[in-house]
Amino acid sequence: MNIQPLEIPDVVIITPKKFGDERGFFSETYNIEAFAAAGIELNFVQDNHSLSVPRGTLRGLHFQKPPMAQDKLVRCIRGSILDVAVDIRAGSPTYGQHVSAVISAENWKQILVPKGFAHAFLTLEPNTEVAYKVTELYSRECDANILWSDPSLDIDWGIDHEHVVLSDKDREAPLLSNIDTGFKYHQDH
Repeated sequence: MNIQPLEIPDVVIITPKKFGDERGFFSETYNIEAFAAAGIELNFVQDNHSLSVPRGTLRGLHFQKPPMAQDKLVRCIRGSILDVAVDIRAGSPTYGQHVSAVISAENWKQILVPKGFAHAFLTLEPNTEVAYKVTELYSRECDANILWSDPSLDIDWGIDHEHVVLSDKDREAPLLSNIDTGFKYHQDH
């Protein structure tokens, strides 16, 4: 397992080993002991799986507020995505900044998005499937989002905005400046 921090080092890319032969491949995409040995000690409680049929489907920027905040381990099992994480921890030196990475079935990378970050992905291919683990169950009361095209975030999605496929919830999301995310930055986080 290879772990590579992104420009905001709280968000990391994890590339599991993949063993192939004439039958196909085998990969251990999550192992609690291997993650703990790498300093990642999380208790995943729910797995989610989404299919986005059209290319250009954008899901996000989503997060759950405390006390139901979620860490997410995201991987793409068919197709490819541009995955984005935005720091929403008030007082953080990188507050409002984002990191992104292409995650695909081909490159076999995963992205670990910790609590305190809003998360989104844009599908780069049709019929893209994404699977992700979370550390807290879904909570309607704590569910929140930020407008994907918030100008203050300056996210380059690599697609004309009129071609993005959105849910009503994501289309009508508030700007980051108009909400209290519930997250505070702690130096010793």
